Amino acid sequence: MTRTALITGATAGIGNAFARELARRGTNLVIVARSTDRLEQVAADLRARHGIEVEVITADLATSEGIDHVAHRLTEAGRPIDLLVNNAGASLAGWFGTTDIADEDHQLHLLVRAPMHLMDAALKSMSGRGQGGIINVASVAAFTPRGTYSAHKAWLVNLSQWANLQYGNVGITVQALCPGFTRTEFHQRMEADIADVPRWMWLKADHVAKASLRDLERGKAISVPSLRYKVLASLARHAPAGLVASIAKRGR
Repeated sequence: MTRTALITGATAGIGNAFARELARRGTNLVIVARSTDRLEQVAADLRARHGIEVEVITADLATSEGIDHVAHRLTEAGRPIDLLVNNAGASLAGWFGTTDIADEDHQLHLLVRAPMHLMDAALKSMSGRGQGGIINVASVAAFTPRGTYSAHKAWLVNLSQWANLQYGNVGITVQALCPGFTRTEFHQRMEADIADVPRWMWLKADHVAKASLRDLERGKAISVPSLRYKVLASLARHAPAGLVASIAKRGR
C-alpha cells in the first residue's frame, strides 16, 4: 500500500528535502505552505519526476484558521496520513526583550502551538489505525539556553520524547529532529548575520532529511544528523549547566 506523508513548510529547505526524498521513495504527499504558487511549482515537479500524487494545502500555521485547516486534513478517515513532518518554522534576529512582543507571539504560534495541534490531530487519527510516524523538526539549539527560539525547540523535544514513549505501544513513532546549521532560506528570511559560522558547521538539507528518516525507521526519539553535531549535542546535554549557559552567552 502506498503511504502518504503531510509536510509543513514544504517549499524550501528541510521541508522540501523531505518532500523530495519521500517522493523518490514513492510516497504520496500533502504539502503545506503559505504560497500557493510555490506549492504548485513543487507539486508539479514532484509529480513529473516520480509519478506520485501531490495534494497542495495553502495555510498560514501562525493563525488558528491555518492550523485548523491542516488539522482537519490529518483527521480525514478516508484519506489517512501515515507520516506527519512538522517542519514549518521561522525565527527572529533579535533577542527576547529587544524584539516586538507581537513578533514573539507569532513565533510562539508557529513553533509551539501549530506543531502541538497537528500532533494532537495526527496522534488521534494514527492511534485508531495502530500505526504512523511524526517528525517534529526541532534544533540542536534546544540543548542550550539561547532565547525563545531554543526554548520553543526544547519544548518540542521534550514533548516528542514523551509521545514516542507513550504511543510506541500502539505503533506510532515520534521523533524530534535536531539539526545544526543547515543551508536553507531560514537565516536569510530572519536577516541573521551568519558570516562568522565556520564552513564545517553547515549541513545539507537532503542529508538531514535522509538521516531523520533512517532514525525514524529505528524508532529513535531524537535524531541529530552528523557526527559533529551528535558530539556537540552530547556535550550540551551532559556538561555542567553553568558551563553550557556561559558558552551560549558568549556565542551571542
